[in-house]
Amino acid sequence: MSPDRALVRGRVAVSLTFLLFGTALGAWTSRIPAIKERLALSDGSLSVALLAFAAGCILGMSVLGRLTDRFPLLIPAALLEGALLVLPGLSPTLATLSAALFAFGAVHGTLNIAMNAAAVELQRRWGTPIMSSFHAVYSLGGFLGAIIGGAFAHAALPASTTLLCVGGAVLLLAAWAARWTLPQLRRRPASRPAPTSPPSPPSSSPASSSPASSSSPASSPDGRRRFILVLFGALVLCTLVGEGAAADWSAVYLRDDLHTSPGSAAYGYAAFAVLMTVGRLAGDRLTRSLGPVRVVRYSALLAAAGLGTCLLLDRPAAGVLGFGLLGLGLSCIAPQVFSAAGDRDPGHPGRALSTVAGIGYVGFLLGPILIGAAATVIGLTAALGIPVLLALFVAATATTMRTPTHREPAPHPA
Repeated sequence: MSPDRALVRGRVAVSLTFLLFGTALGAWTSRIPAIKERLALSDGSLSVALLAFAAGCILGMSVLGRLTDRFPLLIPAALLEGALLVLPGLSPTLATLSAALFAFGAVHGTLNIAMNAAAVELQRRWGTPIMSSFHAVYSLGGFLGAIIGGAFAHAALPASTTLLCVGGAVLLLAAWAARWTLPQLRRRPASRPAPTSPPSPPSSSPASSSPASSSSPASSPDGRRRFILVLFGALVLCTLVGEGAAADWSAVYLRDDLHTSPGSAAYGYAAFAVLMTVGRLAGDRLTRSLGPVRVVRYSALLAAAGLGTCLLLDRPAAGVLGFGLLGLGLSCIAPQVFSAAGDRDPGHPGRALSTVAGIGYVGFLLGPILIGAAATVIGLTAALGIPVLLALFVAATATTMRTPTHREPAPHPA
């Protein structure tokens, strides 16, 4: 097999892991109401089970994901994703459901790091930006999983049947990915090259030559790298607050504040999801033309201006458009930040992504809670300004993604 063909097959394999990742999550979320009804759970009891899933995800991303630098976890995690997806549908009690969701969440978080680390490595070998295409496949997988779950629900089939069928499909996709995954993506630390980017040039400031300055942990390469990764995590956190706001509050805003029908209230998140997928499909082309810093800056400004302006208009159509523009603006930010994080520490992309994703996921968990708490004081319309402010912060700090030797390409004329 020619090297070019092997690389293409490797890209397909990594894309399959993003597809099965999104499909599994979409199928699970679409059948939550059915599982809640079958087990006769209250809202509070269900929140306990969902918290167990979140805790598992955090464990997988923050702890287990770091092991991807030492062990080839991509395919094992993908296979376990399909196997463990079945367990929540078979759980007879809240305790077993919580345990099943914790295990599924831990594998889900680990796969998140493993597949993004593989995507970073494949992009490095590909030689051109392709990260957004993987995240577009993930978005398509989430849509596909939700459609499958909705079809099973419409046919009055139990959640266990849905998750069993989707879990089986996930195993097939994982097996396909296992056959085509590049052997080089199964990394070991000893075989990884050292980072190729030269260190930052020394400062001409007199303070930089003092002994105290040179021995400061914060001024060391490792200290600077950790600081940058934490900042990258903050950028993803700001982005995921917006995603969580759209998922949890868009329908409530359109229904209660703008007085639309229940059916029309769903259009806000639909517009968000569709335009986020569109943005990710175009993200790689934009990154090649503008560079990652400009893409992140302009995307964040689009998200802030789109949602902020439409909130001021206070009309149902404007609300739907605002959430759509929020999705379009946020679509390219996380893929570029993940890519930059992996490049900051080429020898340990799993460790770098684990830090960034672990911090970012906090935004998805706590963001909707923050907005809900603010809404009780200042109203939901004003509280939805929080994602607008956070998007402006992302735009203002986008230059942190630029390495010392990096130059943004000149933008092509329209």
